Amino acid sequence: MKNKPAYGIGSVDHALHLATLLLHEGPLRVTDAAARLGVARSTAHRLLAMLVYRDFAEQDEDRRYVAGPVLRGAPAPEPVADLRRIALPHLEALAARTDESVNLMTVVGDRARFVASVESAQILRVGDREGRMLPAHLASGGRAVLASRPESDVIELYSGPDSPVADVAVLLRDLRRVRKQGFAVNDQATETGVTAIGQAVRCPEGMVPAAVSIAMPTVRYRRDRLAAWTRDLATAVARIERDVADGSVLQNNGAL
Repeated sequence: MKNKPAYGIGSVDHALHLATLLLHEGPLRVTDAAARLGVARSTAHRLLAMLVYRDFAEQDEDRRYVAGPVLRGAPAPEPVADLRRIALPHLEALAARTDESVNLMTVVGDRARFVASVESAQILRVGDREGRMLPAHLASGGRAVLASRPESDVIELYSGPDSPVADVAVLLRDLRRVRKQGFAVNDQATETGVTAIGQAVRCPEGMVPAAVSIAMPTVRYRRDRLAAWTRDLATAVARIERDVADGSVLQNNGAL
């Protein structure tokens, strides 16, 4: 896992973030881009104009910005914008309840991608991971999603010659344990000093698989608090599932 450089260039970071959103989530309007970056509309417009100039973006007939020639040929966008919108209030409530950082991630193939983060207010905390990707079999949310799949699918996914999993049988045993307990724990498997607890979001058919995780510095992880954390996590996931089931995502994005 990478942390933000101490002397990062904000405008470059914003432009790359927008390119990532166009690649993974699809069309954006200027107001959407401004909201996601937390900048003024004029700033978002200038950033998008530069992406257009360099062929990372272009405008469609509805004047929305879409992935340009440089980004074409990449995987199809994940229809997650509405899922993110629905989940965000529940992520914020979970972060406030636990006083730890909280993430929403989607799982496509063998990769887990962070699509939303709410940081803890504590000085020592896990930072914003939005846009980052991790191996699904190591990330807590990724393993929770894999545990919800038929074992035959997992075997097919990880049995190739270039598989990142050395022993699929060991992974299947771990996923059975995750399935039984209802959550997965990533104890420094992806980043030294960071521990995360993840639970899958039960998705309607056709919806991109998703999960929610609580991430914390390992020095604050205590097994005697695991039951409380997983209760809070399960409550947040259930509320997201309820709001998705109400039809908001399905009505607003026919791709889901």
